[in-house]
Amino acid sequence: MERGNTMGISRTQSDQLAESMVAALKSPQSSDHSTNGALEGSGGLSRKSSRRITAASPGRGGSKNSHIRKTRSAQLKIDFDELGSGAALSRASSASLGLSFGFTGFTMPPDQIADTKPFSDDDMIPEDIEAGPRARIKFQTEPTLPIYLKFTDVTYKVVLKGMTSSEEKDILYGISGSVNPGEVLALMGPSGSGKTSLLNLLGGRISQPTIGGSITYNDQSYSKFLKSRIGFVTQDDVLFPHLTVKETLTYAARLRLPKTLTKEQKEQRALDVIYELGLERCQDTMIGGSFVRGVSGGERKRVCIGNEIIINPSILFLDEPTSGLDSTTALKIVQMLQDIAEAGKTVVTTIHQPSSRLFHKFDKLILLGKGSLLYFGKASEVMNYFQSIGCSPLISMNPAEFLLDLANGNINDVSVPSELEDKVQIGNAAVETYHGKPSPADVHEYLVEAYESRVAETEKKKIMVSVPLDEDLKAKVVSAKRQWGARWDEQFSILFWRGIKERRHDYFSWLRITQVLSTAIILGLLWWQSDAKNPKDLQDQAGLLFFIAVFWGFFPVFTAIFTFPQERAMLNKERAADMYRLSAYFLARTTSDLPLDLILPVLFLLVVYFMAGLRLSAAPFFLTILTVFLCIIAAQGLGLAIGATLMDLKRATTLASVTVMTFMLAGGFFVQKVPIFISWIRYMSFNYHTYKLLLKVQYEHLTPIVNGVKIDGGLTEVVALIAMVFGYRFLAYLSLRRMKLQ
Repeated sequence: MERGNTMGISRTQSDQLAESMVAALKSPQSSDHSTNGALEGSGGLSRKSSRRITAASPGRGGSKNSHIRKTRSAQLKIDFDELGSGAALSRASSASLGLSFGFTGFTMPPDQIADTKPFSDDDMIPEDIEAGPRARIKFQTEPTLPIYLKFTDVTYKVVLKGMTSSEEKDILYGISGSVNPGEVLALMGPSGSGKTSLLNLLGGRISQPTIGGSITYNDQSYSKFLKSRIGFVTQDDVLFPHLTVKETLTYAARLRLPKTLTKEQKEQRALDVIYELGLERCQDTMIGGSFVRGVSGGERKRVCIGNEIIINPSILFLDEPTSGLDSTTALKIVQMLQDIAEAGKTVVTTIHQPSSRLFHKFDKLILLGKGSLLYFGKASEVMNYFQSIGCSPLISMNPAEFLLDLANGNINDVSVPSELEDKVQIGNAAVETYHGKPSPADVHEYLVEAYESRVAETEKKKIMVSVPLDEDLKAKVVSAKRQWGARWDEQFSILFWRGIKERRHDYFSWLRITQVLSTAIILGLLWWQSDAKNPKDLQDQAGLLFFIAVFWGFFPVFTAIFTFPQERAMLNKERAADMYRLSAYFLARTTSDLPLDLILPVLFLLVVYFMAGLRLSAAPFFLTILTVFLCIIAAQGLGLAIGATLMDLKRATTLASVTVMTFMLAGGFFVQKVPIFISWIRYMSFNYHTYKLLLKVQYEHLTPIVNGVKIDGGLTEVVALIAMVFGYRFLAYLSLRRMKLQ
């Protein structure tokens, strides 16, 4: 990129030099104004060279500038041809030796006038290489429901459950504030100060009886209708790693945008957001994750923001959107938030330790310390407030660093007010450990008391002033009816295809294919062309059938266990935004695996069936595939139920291991005479029913009993497996409902 910018600068300077030469040759007054022309030329070069730094970057203006340069070069060639090469060279040489180029008579094209304008504040902002020029970021300006957010005396407690008792821990102590459309409110404070808890409360993500105070939206309480009006960007980038940027935003648009829009309109909105966020360069790149190479951290964060702004929200909440980003990318993210707010939206964001440039982008600021409010008001007035209470930096520092030092009780480079100096002179034991300086507890207590005594009442009165709003605006907020962006069948279809696209990479990874095929080849070699005509060989072949039943019972269980625990964060995020109904998600999630689950078993049986010399006929072959498939989806249902019930991978894996081992032992191969008080377990074992069906398919024409297992009609086993398929999945669905997802 640097090389490209340098080449752009050099070409621009060469173009201007040539232009000035031609102007000097054509102008009859060049000798009279040589000195003034030289000054004007140098000034024009410096300004245009600086402005071309941005134009050389990739963006919409690139092709236009290239066209200008080509046109200019062609015009210069014509001018040189008209004047004659010899005269042009001699005059140019004398002009360059005299350092005088007259611009009299040179007329600048109208489309280049912008290049000579003076520097603005925006020119001083470094361009984000990933996001592109700032001029391309123009967020949706269509009308949106304005929401005035107010909160007074908000308190929050969590219940910590121990082995024998439980206790309550205070997280927030009486926080008050407000933010209006067009403003950006920043929540600042050290780690553990309660920023994320306050953000979750304001966004309606927490609903517990331990919450106190008042939170209103247009003077109305929170309702489920607001889910479609609120955008919430979590601190962690919760995205599917194997979907591309375009697929991620397109699925979000189709699920979240109103039903009144067509599919084409929703997809176009996704493309608009991709362009507005500067993501067109990586729109066909996978998001990536821990084990998958994908987009950069800044691009991933912009995708998360795009997922929320795609619905044109009235309020946008962001939890530390700049964490882990470099200063330039972080500045671009905050600049985006300003653009969003300027479109009439309300923006609330937590920020951990912003740079000085980021800090001055905020309209309002809340400073928290240990769950208490240390400041609320305009961000531009925060330094004046702390100076008024005797706290000011002794050295030049970032305002954000100064505020975080105060919130942490660190006053090494801060002037100490007289009230705190008096505490030091008293000389209690706690102060002595801090080498004559007030302890962090004393500093925190002083800041809380100073705010409550000087500012709190005034700010609360401002918050209590009612905003003149139309009754229609208030009525829209209190609507209890949810707004779904798509019908149930559309939700199912979208989630079904999204699930296939996301998990096809895992199902068809070379590791899994190698595992299945290598196992099949080993089994085929061990039972190579076995013969079931004599009883001994028949028993050996029955062992192969039992292993098939165990393998395709064990494999899906431990694959399905990870389904809901791994997708819990995504499920919570999308359900909290009312993207789809839980029933549509569950059915799509469980059925999208079925086409993928059928492919590997078919490959497995194509190898084993013919290498082992099983019954060579079309009907037994396809019945064997059908039996294995029933076993797989029954076992998968057990894994889904265990994972959804426990939602903890370690406990779920332990329980699944014990369950599968029990089902295998009771499957009828190892023990034929099971004690009657425990014989009921075999009827719950999918291994047992699968084994009996495989024996029936292969040997019903040879013998009625194999290894003590009676071969009967097979209807009971089919009904039992089908009951497991639906029963285990119904249990998993109830477990997800029990989680009380938003």
